[in-house]
Formats: sequence, C-alpha cells, structure tokens
Amino acid sequence: MNRKPQLDPRLHWQSQLTLFLSIALATGSIVLQCVALSRTAPEQIVQGFLLGLVLALLVWKFRAATIGAAFTGGLFTVQLYFATPGWRTALWPLITLLVLSLAATRFGRARKERLGLGEGRYGRVASQVAANLGVGVLVSIPVGFSRQFAVPHVFSAQVMELVLAAALAEAAADTLSSELGEVLGGDPRLLTTFQRVPAGTDGAISVAGTLAGLTGAAAVAIVSSVALSFTAFQTLTVWFAATVGLFADSFLGAVFERRGWLNNDAVNFLSTLASAVLMIVIGPV
Repeated sequence: MNRKPQLDPRLHWQSQLTLFLSIALATGSIVLQCVALSRTAPEQIVQGFLLGLVLALLVWKFRAATIGAAFTGGLFTVQLYFATPGWRTALWPLITLLVLSLAATRFGRARKERLGLGEGRYGRVASQVAANLGVGVLVSIPVGFSRQFAVPHVFSAQVMELVLAAALAEAAADTLSSELGEVLGGDPRLLTTFQRVPAGTDGAISVAGTLAGLTGAAAVAIVSSVALSFTAFQTLTVWFAATVGLFADSFLGAVFERRGWLNNDAVNFLSTLASAVLMIVIGPV
C-alpha cells in the first residue's frame, strides 16, 4: 500500500501498454457510441464531452495532473458518462475518488517531501491515471454497449456496474492507504513477512494506511450505491472486493515489484483488476 513515486525505466513499457490499451479502447467505444447517440440522444454527446472537459480543466488547474493526464481523465469521464448517463451516473463515485485522492495527496505534503515520497510538481501523469482508472473504464464499455446496441453479453449491466464500482473503490483505497499511511505514521511492515521496512517500500502496509484505505473504499462504495441503486448487501460486496484488491496491491508490490518484475503502474492496474474479477465471481448477490 505504501509506494515509491519513481517508476523503473526498464519497465516503462508496462505503463505505456496500460495507457495505450485504456485510451485506445475508450476512444473506440466513445466513437461507436457517438454514432448511436447521434440518432437517439444527441444531447448526451454534448453532456458527456462538456463534463469531460470541465473535469479535465479542474484537475489540471489544481495541479493534480499533467496536461496529458488531465486529457486522459477527461476522455475516461466521457466514456463513463456514456455508459451511465443522467444523474444516476458512475461519475459520482469517480468524483468522490478524485476529491479523496486530491485531499490525501496534499495532506502532509511537507513530510512526504522530506521522506522523498512527494508527488511530482504537476501531479499525476497519464500512465498513473490509466493504471488507477483503466479497469473501471474498460468495464464500463460493455455497460455502454448494452445501452446503445442490441449485442449479446455474458454479464448483466447491473453486474458490470458493480464491477465498475469495485474497481473505483479499490483505486480510492490504494491511493488513500499510500498517501495517508506515509503521513500518519506507524511502523510499515512488509505484507509477506511482516518485517519492518522504511516508509514507501513496495508492498509495505501500516495500520493507519490500511484503515485510511478501507475508509476510502467505503466512501466510494456508498456513493456508488446511491448513484447506481445498489442494495445494502451489494454495497458491502463492492467494499469487500475493493479490500481484497487493496491487499492484492501490497502482495504484488512485495513479491513482484520488489523483484523488478512489475512497476507501480502495473501493480495498480492489476490490483483494480483483481477487485473487478472478484466482483464478477461474486455476481449480482
């Protein structure tokens, strides 16, 4: 859950692959849905792109992301809105995630900088946005297609909305556990051995960081429940799947990232994927 902000340049291809796949598939989905919406609900096209532009500009203005990352986030916003249009939209849990992430990133910034764990001056880069949001965005594509096209699908739209919520909740959990765990203190320990390690060590966890992560996951799960009409038990399963993904993140960091097999972006992407897959297994409950 604790992290190192620098990525191994030898593994940069993992970040680029995650970014390319997320942007390419989201763009293709948006184009196809624009064609369908132009005949049935053209106002949704305008709404989606306006929301994406506003969110991108706000994130960039607050220096929470670089221009490229803001563009990526704006593109993802359009896709999420097309998949879940109107007031009951997945943008509410996304906004919750962004607000929590921004607050956690800025909390205790001076201490993070002293520890050498501070984020870049201009915020997150595009590959980090794709690593955290890519799975949720990819899951939203079949949700959107089920609305716009008469195509067969394996899972119902409700199941995929639950999967989407779980992925976003895990992203919030990971960010809060990393950002707040570094500031709130406690003895970070490696998940696999419980050996004490310095703050920022790949795969390290702390009590404070874990509690912060669980709280963030709960917040996103609850907002998702209100926005997407989940039952109380479904909300609990979303939180549970996010929690499993949070610990999967630390396990991947301790075993694979420390050995130089995965970089932080790949670990973040795979941990959100773990939450998504678990939610698929759990089903609509």
